[in-house]
Amino acid sequence: MSLRTSLRQQLATGRMLVAPGAYDAIGARMIEQAGFSAVYMTGAGTSAARGFPDFGLLTMSEMVENAAVMARSVDIPLIADADTGYGNELNVTRTVREYEARGVAALHIEDQVSPKRCGHLDGKVVIPRAEFVSKIRAAVEARRTPEFTIIARTDARATSDLDEAVWRANAALEAGADIAFVEAVQTTEEMAAVPKRVHGPCLLNVVPGGKTPVPRMRDAEEMGYKLVIVPGLMLVATLQAGDAALKQLRETGVPPAAGASVGEVFRRFGADEWNDLRTRFNAGEPGR
Repeated sequence: MSLRTSLRQQLATGRMLVAPGAYDAIGARMIEQAGFSAVYMTGAGTSAARGFPDFGLLTMSEMVENAAVMARSVDIPLIADADTGYGNELNVTRTVREYEARGVAALHIEDQVSPKRCGHLDGKVVIPRAEFVSKIRAAVEARRTPEFTIIARTDARATSDLDEAVWRANAALEAGADIAFVEAVQTTEEMAAVPKRVHGPCLLNVVPGGKTPVPRMRDAEEMGYKLVIVPGLMLVATLQAGDAALKQLRETGVPPAAGASVGEVFRRFGADEWNDLRTRFNAGEPGR
């Protein structure tokens, strides 16, 4: 079974799927090893890992490159941020094909103008309705395998109101999108209203410190959401753990205890498999 088919089957079970966010292969592997059955590639984290804020400063090629590394590093479906699709319908077409070719299982495309900004920042601007629907239609037609999942994100709640965001979500679903993503709802009441008013599966973006109240996963499922992403999970955890480790080293002159041997760390990234290959082929041995 392909990972794209696996994602679709998980979404069809009636149970809500939770995809924690990561920005590199380390985080993706940790999410898989923690028992989650899907991982999300955060655009904000991908930007931060390259030294930039989430202001739409990365190119499609940079995002695709990161998605490819993450997808090849895990055996669970990768859902990826594809920002605005990086241009018009022609660019959207290439974006979908490039992500799809790298083993990504799903992506989302939004209706912000380019350059975009994080959905939980102020000052966003969205493109006209017709242009958004046309880009989603292009994304749907561009995929080469029907299992590839297209998620349509609208940021219109911030620029207009919930009614406009719901209209755009429904129009995107009518254009062929598989899942609707209404970004940055501002109250628990709005959060609960989206799955009731949108005529198809809905994604909830959980961003502690952002515009949207943070629900318990059980409550989000009861509201009717089919997919939850937690984009900043590994980024925030890395910042917090890194700050603490650096503070300890600076103040005490002693690094934190490793908690695992070097070999145990490498084992989490496939060392046993590579050592088996080394043994089978006698690789690297002198006098072969």
